[in-house]
Amino acid sequence: MVQGSSLRMSSVALLVFTACAGSVLAQTYPAKPIRIIVPQSAGGSTDLVARPLAKVLGETMGTSFVVENRPGAGSIIGSDAVAKAPPDGYTLLMVAASFSINPSIYQKLPFDAVADFSPVTQVSAFPNILVVQSSSPIKTVQEFLTTVRAQPGKFNYGSSGIGTGTHLSMEMMKYMAKLDMVHVPYKGGAPAVNALLGGQVQMNLATISTALPHVKSGALRALAVSTGQRWPSTPDLPTLAEAGLKGYDYASWVGMFAPAKTPAAIVNRLWNESAKAARSAEIKTVLAQEAAEPIGNSPEQFAAIVEREIATWKKVVEAAGIKPE
Repeated sequence: MVQGSSLRMSSVALLVFTACAGSVLAQTYPAKPIRIIVPQSAGGSTDLVARPLAKVLGETMGTSFVVENRPGAGSIIGSDAVAKAPPDGYTLLMVAASFSINPSIYQKLPFDAVADFSPVTQVSAFPNILVVQSSSPIKTVQEFLTTVRAQPGKFNYGSSGIGTGTHLSMEMMKYMAKLDMVHVPYKGGAPAVNALLGGQVQMNLATISTALPHVKSGALRALAVSTGQRWPSTPDLPTLAEAGLKGYDYASWVGMFAPAKTPAAIVNRLWNESAKAARSAEIKTVLAQEAAEPIGNSPEQFAAIVEREIATWKKVVEAAGIKPE
């Protein structure tokens, strides 16, 4: 009886000690500059979010946040550097939604996208929009589906490259709607949209920031957004689900990760500060330029999104037989 009581008291003492240690750690962190590795090129959509976020976090957390670009291999090189970094909160990853696509595209990654990272928060999100030329006879999603089904293999669509969000989001549409279209990859979203403007492809599910200026100019016609809910910057544009593709829901995102086993106190501190920063006037202005919205969800919520997307993309990639370039 005495032995059992001692064990229980030891367990309680350990829990109290752990809680106190976590509280102290959160109060003393950060004690030195923090690196944010962006596994894409400078000036890209992820970098454009990471740099102003780093500035705001530096001001609120009282230390320097240094953005380091490590592009290459579809964001794998930079992500791997963070996976192998010490789990102390001083090396972070800011990455796009390709993070949850890569496990399905590449047979052998140098890291496990779930086991080797601690999700911090999804900083922002934005939809793709289904667009055709303004001269196209297709004016609705239903007309799009009917037309493509009636002429299998005739229509081409462009993307920003194999394995990108603009590619996989269209392949998900093909998978769900049983469509037969030809994929034409380009080296970036802008060239893919230019190909649509020039008539080399007939449709794109392009990022909203790339396509919307051409929609506003009248050169392209927008049929729907990819997200499950209507998007704030295009409230009159229906969702694909509303327009006939029930259950379709895709949003690209920019999110923050730490190495696995980073103390929960540090992860939560980063989440709270990043969520506040994402809703600041400075960051909201930056996001508005990309037609993106701040998110700031919890580590648990973000982890659930990543795991769900990895499972979804596996089905889509297998069905489409997609291989890396």
